[in-house]
Amino acid sequence: FYSKILPSHCHCSLPPQDFPCVAVVGLGKNTAGVCGAENWDSSKENVRHAVSAGCRLLQDLEVSHVEVDSCGDAQSAAEGAVLGLFHYDQLKSKKKPKVTTQLHGSNDTVKWEKGVTYAEGQNLARLLMEAPANHITPTAFANTIEEKLAPHGDRVSVVKRSKAWMEEQQMGAFLSVTRGSDEPPVFLELHYNGLPGGNQPPLLLVGKGVTFDSGGISLKPSASMDAMRADMGGAATVCASIVTAAALKLPVNIIGLTPLCENMPSGKATKPGDVVTAKNGKTIQVDNTDAEGRLILADALCYGHVFNPRAIVNVATLTGAMDVALGSAATGVFTNSDWLWEKLQKASVVTGDRVWRMPLFEHYTRQVTDSQLADLNNIGKYSRSGGACTAAAFLKEFVTSTHWAHLDIAGVMSNKDEVPYLRKGMSGRPTRTLVEFAAQLGHNS
Repeated sequence: FYSKILPSHCHCSLPPQDFPCVAVVGLGKNTAGVCGAENWDSSKENVRHAVSAGCRLLQDLEVSHVEVDSCGDAQSAAEGAVLGLFHYDQLKSKKKPKVTTQLHGSNDTVKWEKGVTYAEGQNLARLLMEAPANHITPTAFANTIEEKLAPHGDRVSVVKRSKAWMEEQQMGAFLSVTRGSDEPPVFLELHYNGLPGGNQPPLLLVGKGVTFDSGGISLKPSASMDAMRADMGGAATVCASIVTAAALKLPVNIIGLTPLCENMPSGKATKPGDVVTAKNGKTIQVDNTDAEGRLILADALCYGHVFNPRAIVNVATLTGAMDVALGSAATGVFTNSDWLWEKLQKASVVTGDRVWRMPLFEHYTRQVTDSQLADLNNIGKYSRSGGACTAAAFLKEFVTSTHWAHLDIAGVMSNKDEVPYLRKGMSGRPTRTLVEFAAQLGHNS
């Protein structure tokens, strides 16, 4: 059963025997474009929204194949189709009908395929984030990414580092988080050589990979704790971005680092008030074991500097305070580099997966360096105030690069109905923005 999606302004005629079912969608105002107030391209967002709505309608009618009009923007149309049809039902007996899509006509095929690749990258992150924690353990996560990168072996190398390696590297902060779980931690290291033979410094992406976060001894409330299977959203989006970059053959070198572990309570778990030593020698008083993401990122950031990266971007579902501040409208960005901020913001306008700059004032640094027992405290002095900002200030203590950005994605981790072309569930954001950022970086090199 084939069908077709057309924009409402299209005047072409279609033989009914070829397309017995046609969905007509509205694209909004034809004067739409980049909107300064909204910080995105409204015309691209309209196409994504419209095409996703059409595809879902036809899926509900059990249509198996849909041809999609480019709607004037083949890449956005492809993104809307592929993102809109994604639904996590891998573990259900009754599944939604599978729908394949293609571009109607031969024009803009390259842009359509690019959009499909971008969307499939975000869907990979959604798949990893949505899967239950007993299915996506640190080891299973690393193996999944290794499988996804296998077709690109000529340009990608994958290294899965063990606990013994972490001990050799003196990653005391990371190891302190892993102590409570029986699942072995994995430090996943990905190298994508988009410019083989060149000497271009790499873009370094670092992702928080807590595959389940109970809070540890500082146990979270049971309500909605199941959502903490997605606390590896930073690792999922970073790895999915590198898989996508490899598929697109982007002309840029990228290194991805994802410390993977569970944060669990047990007799061996780190206790509130314990002091641990990070890779750079700084001591940390762990007053709240549920502020664990910054601990694993601290050691990963220290290690990442050995590659002399041109820029460092770390991504993490780090703080509930970020969700309170921005909700699901945008990813919060803390950065010491105006150049890096401008690149990320420009990419987000294209993708519609927005970013918003947050402060890195010394005001917040003083709150994490005022510690009774150690150099740093893993929670701010005034724990209920500016939590996202003090978390970023903590990470800054482990960065010497002049181009570093911390992306707190806690607010955009899941979708209810805010992004119309994403179904309810884990969002995979901001994968497409990371890919677009890397693409622009490569083409401007």
